[in-house]
Amino acid sequence: MIGSPRYIAALDVGTKTVGIARCAVGTRLAHPQHTLRRRGLKLDVPALCDIFASWGRVETVVVGLPYELDGTEGRSAKLARQVGEAVAARGFAVDYQDERFSTVEASRRLHAGGMDSRRQKHVIDQAAAAVILEDWLGRQDPAPAAGSPL
Repeated sequence: MIGSPRYIAALDVGTKTVGIARCAVGTRLAHPQHTLRRRGLKLDVPALCDIFASWGRVETVVVGLPYELDGTEGRSAKLARQVGEAVAARGFAVDYQDERFSTVEASRRLHAGGMDSRRQKHVIDQAAAAVILEDWLGRQDPAPAAGSPL
């Protein structure tokens, strides 16, 4: 689609919900978008792909991997990989990002913005997806250090 917007999406995959965020290609600011209630891989992946299609063109889908504190992949990381692999099978480029502490950071940001813990419940997963995406963006093209020549 010529001229259609291009996005990078991020997913925070949990057992009950999937948080979804996006940013426009070429920007570094991720925006929380949606929280999808999980209904099983066979129903979740088409729903995710429908959301991506409604945006225009999604160039990459970043899936958060909730590694254990020792760096190993536990049950939750395996679930996230299953979702990532299923999305990749639908033709999307998929990458993975360590998401340890993304929910903690998302909660901190929401609280700093004046949202109490009770009200965070409905948006925390999509806010965590935005943290995952911003972390991934920083890993792709780290900003130059202050005082460094461009």
